[in-house]
Amino acid sequence: MPPANPAVDTAEVTALLERGRALSTPVLRAAVDRLAQPMDTVAAYHFGWIDAHGRPADGDGGKAVRPALALLSAEAAGAPAETGVPGAVAVELVHNFSLLHDDLMDGDEQRRHRDTVWKLHGPAQAILVGDALFALANEILLELGTVEAGRATRRLTTATRRLIDGQAQDISYEHRERVTVDECLTMEGNKTGALLACSASIGAVLGGADDRTADALEAYGHHLGLAFQAVDDLLGIWGDPESTGKQTWSDLRQRKKSLPVCAALAADGPASERLATLLAADAKSQDLDAFSEEEFATRAALIEEAGGRDRAAEEARRQHTVAIEALDRVDMPARVRAQLVALADFVVVRKR
Repeated sequence: MPPANPAVDTAEVTALLERGRALSTPVLRAAVDRLAQPMDTVAAYHFGWIDAHGRPADGDGGKAVRPALALLSAEAAGAPAETGVPGAVAVELVHNFSLLHDDLMDGDEQRRHRDTVWKLHGPAQAILVGDALFALANEILLELGTVEAGRATRRLTTATRRLIDGQAQDISYEHRERVTVDECLTMEGNKTGALLACSASIGAVLGGADDRTADALEAYGHHLGLAFQAVDDLLGIWGDPESTGKQTWSDLRQRKKSLPVCAALAADGPASERLATLLAADAKSQDLDAFSEEEFATRAALIEEAGGRDRAAEEARRQHTVAIEALDRVDMPARVRAQLVALADFVVVRKR
């Protein structure tokens, strides 16, 4: 990970994430209970509430960064954290809608150290449950029946459309030999940045904040999302499978044109040229599963030698800085600002 990262107050961040999880999970569970069988059971498995046999479980439900941001967003606007709970639940539902579909499209068989939904329950259930979670997200907001809820829903649906744009771009890039760094950052700003931007503003909107305040918080979340994705790209190649819950070299196995790959291909030098030759040949291969670990290790080493790893780490730090600067445009309690900074720090030092 980036060597110049800020120190993180682990206890404070853990408390923020746990608060977001504690306040949003009961409402999230109640929303999932509205689904017809077997979708409610499949969704409960995906969220880690039950195991593959339907028994209660205490699975890893994810980092809960988005719910934490939604609650802090409400407080940044001077409202109680609880005001942001419907927004927290809505963004978490949309996020998990995207995970269910992405796992199927990417062919990922593992998430959070367990079989993915499509692997266990089949592609049809992954599609249906994902669609249902998206519908629930809008239902949760709109049933509030307030002007603020309508504004929040509009931001959420826009973010969702951009998220889908990003996924479409990501898939299309897998079949191209080269993708520019700017194209990669645009794609990642859609796929990851849009929903984190919404998370960082939706609580404020529900709390009655004006558009200027919401837009500034959205900018913080957008750049935080780009930092988050840059770190994710590093973990997708060099992350420890024990921490990430994914295979070694997972992004290379999927031919993803992630930031380290794009930056390495854009560089001059023999490592970049050798990498381009190998990836061009890979694009014509029908079965990367037949590749040895050494072949993936070679590609990872070439990406690092060409500077792709350092470029991604630098981008994570740069986007982190821009995100923090966006907070200066919002008049908020000093405690809330410090907590938003702490969450941003956490994003660039995480191991999974």
